[in-house]
Amino acid sequence: MTTSLASATGSIHSIESFGTVDGPGIRFIVFFQGCVMRCLYCHNPDTWDIKAGRLITIDELMQEIISYKHFLIPNGGGVTASGGEAMLQAEFISQWFKACHSAGISTCLDTNGYVKRYTQHIIDLLQETDLVMLDLKQINNDTHKKLTGISNQYTLNFARYLQQQNKPTWIRYVVVPGWTDDDNSAHLLGQFTQSMQNIEKIELLPFHKLGEHKWQNLGWKYKLESTQPPSSETLKRIQHIIASYGHKVTY
Repeated sequence: MTTSLASATGSIHSIESFGTVDGPGIRFIVFFQGCVMRCLYCHNPDTWDIKAGRLITIDELMQEIISYKHFLIPNGGGVTASGGEAMLQAEFISQWFKACHSAGISTCLDTNGYVKRYTQHIIDLLQETDLVMLDLKQINNDTHKKLTGISNQYTLNFARYLQQQNKPTWIRYVVVPGWTDDDNSAHLLGQFTQSMQNIEKIELLPFHKLGEHKWQNLGWKYKLESTQPPSSETLKRIQHIIASYGHKVTY
């Protein structure tokens, strides 16, 4: 590894060395600091502020990852860049993923897909990414704005870009009662993804309130405090609707 590569720094929130739900197999997950969306159900609002993170070098990351390599490789695991929003630090993560590939470790990008310009850093990052996990919050743009604070146009364009590049992708869809659990929203997601052959599966993630205390610690009002997790019947209904458009749907 060159000196410039090893000394490049990224801003991270935290690390999970033995993750099992953010990609295939056992994952070494790095939660990067900073995000432009303000999702009402976010369980990591403390990752939003880009200035609040801890700086780390690629060399420091790789030293820790290598110590877990014998746990990651045998079961098809690897590393996952999550957040916050990882693509805000595309240059750093593309270099980190390149270092992981040199060490024989697979890479996964967990992202909300908010990309305004396809810079060389974004292109390089996707070239070094083996799997993209793309969060599609809501296909209805008006609801998306109320749920996240911004339009979904860039995210949907990013999904189309992944399709054009034939990049292996998992779609993640958080089922939030009153926001994303209606039949029409499920049909919109199924219709949008129907022709995307790069999508390996669609994951339904049940809404939960495990991060509510973080909002309180930050002195912010948690607007979904009265919202309950979706029922198994709701999940099955949404699964059936989306699966009718041809993709594997799990929860």
